[in-house]
Amino acid sequence: MGSMEQTILVTGGAGFIGSHTVVQLLEAGFRVSVIDNLDNSVAEAVDRVRDLVGPKLSQKLHFQLGDLRNKDDLEKLFSQTKFDAVIHFAGLKAVGESVAHPHRYYDNNLVGTINLYAVMAKYNCKKMVFSSSATVYGQPEKIPCVEDFNLVALNPYGRTKLFLEEIARDMHNADPDWQIILLRYFNPVGAHESGKIGEDPKGIPNNLMPYIQQVAVGRLPELNVYGHDYPTKDGTAIRDYIHVMDLADGHIAALQKLFTTENIGCAAYNLGTGQGTSVLEMVAGFEKASGKKIPIKLCPRRSGDATAVYASTEKAERELGWKAKYGIEEMCRDQWKWAVNNPHGYKSKY
Repeated sequence: MGSMEQTILVTGGAGFIGSHTVVQLLEAGFRVSVIDNLDNSVAEAVDRVRDLVGPKLSQKLHFQLGDLRNKDDLEKLFSQTKFDAVIHFAGLKAVGESVAHPHRYYDNNLVGTINLYAVMAKYNCKKMVFSSSATVYGQPEKIPCVEDFNLVALNPYGRTKLFLEEIARDMHNADPDWQIILLRYFNPVGAHESGKIGEDPKGIPNNLMPYIQQVAVGRLPELNVYGHDYPTKDGTAIRDYIHVMDLADGHIAALQKLFTTENIGCAAYNLGTGQGTSVLEMVAGFEKASGKKIPIKLCPRRSGDATAVYASTEKAERELGWKAKYGIEEMCRDQWKWAVNNPHGYKSKY
C-alpha cells in the first residue's frame, strides 16, 4: 500500500483494538513499535500477533513495556526510532470504574497523553490518530450521531475523551503542523477471524459481547440485561456494534489520510456501521453463531444509559474512503471462534 516503510508508534498496542490494528498495520507494510503498560492487557497478545503475521513481518514489530506517565519510557523510544505517526490507544476505558476512581482515569488518560504530546513535539513527530469514543455525544438529542453535534460527557471516562479532543484541537490551533485525526468509536466487538487474538477483559466484563461470550463458555451463569422497557422494538437499548477488524481498517484509512492530505488540521470521524442493534438482537445473533442458549436476567436500567445511539458514517465514507464491511453475523461468528479457542482468554495456554 505504498507505506515506504513508514514507522508507526502504537500506544496501548497490546490491548483489544490495538492488537488487531497492529496486525493490519504490519500486513499493510508499516513498521510498528508498541508501547503498553499491560494495565488491562497481556504481552501474550503481542506474541500472538507475531504468530499471526509470520516470521518475516514480525521482524518489523518492536514491543516495549512502558507507561506514558513516565516520560523516560517515551524518551527511550523516540530517541532510538524516528516515528512517522502515532496511533494513540493507551487509556483506561470502563465507565463504572471511572465514576468510582476518577483520579485514576485523569492520571492515566490525561497525564499520559500530555506527556506523549511533549515528547512527540520534541522529536518533531506531529501526526496522530487518537482513539476517541461515541461517549463524547453523551445522551444524543437525535440520532444518528453526526460529528458536528454538541459534545457532552456524562462520566469521568467520557470527560477524559472529551478533554483530550479539546487538547488536540488546541495543539493544532497553536501549531498548525500538528495533524490529528480523532476517531470516535461506537461499540467494538468480534475478533480476528483466526481466533488467535480477541478481547480479554480482566475481571467481570463491562461490555455486552465479552459478557455474552463468558456466559456461553460457562464462566458466568447468566447475562444481565439492563433495561427492558426502553421505547424500542423489543424494549432493550440499541447500540452501533462494529467489528474490531473494520475498526482496525479505519485506523489504516486515517493514517493514509494523514500521509496524503495537506492541512487536515484536527478532524473527527465516527467509526460505526450506521446501524442500530438491540441487546436482544445481539443475544440472538450470538446464540445462532454458537448454538448455545444464553440465559438472561432482566434488570432495571442503568442510570446514564441512552435508549439508542448509532453513528452517521457518511463523513468517514466520504473523506477516509472507509466503510464497515461486517455485519452482526460475522461479529458473532468471530467472537465465538475466539471464545472456543480461548475460553479463559489469553490465559488458556496451560
